[in-house]
Amino acid sequence: QVQLVESGGGLVQTGESLRLSCVASGTIFRFNVMGWYRQAPGKQRELVATISSGGRTNYVDSVRGRFTISRDNAKNMVYLQMSSLKPEDTAVYYCNLDIGIRQYWGQGTQVTVSS
Repeated sequence: QVQLVESGGGLVQTGESLRLSCVASGTIFRFNVMGWYRQAPGKQRELVATISSGGRTNYVDSVRGRFTISRDNAKNMVYLQMSSLKPEDTAVYYCNLDIGIRQYWGQGTQVTVSS
């Protein structure tokens, strides 16, 4: 069984930075995609960024240039460095592990950006 645990959320002001972390435990397939999604109140969950086990990254347009996703394969961890945060970034951020035939989700961590 795979478990994902996020950390690093919190309350910040516009323009500040936060770093989210997620650790995966259990049986992890070597080839996978890890990523971050977010869900704001009253909105659907949306992709923020993904990174493959080979290091290929993908970002939603609204965060490109402000957020950076990275991973440490040896530690089964994925990170999201968020800079120049805006109020519209406020959401619950979820860690995701995609092994192709199945996806796993963390419990989510709240990020709130005040104006």
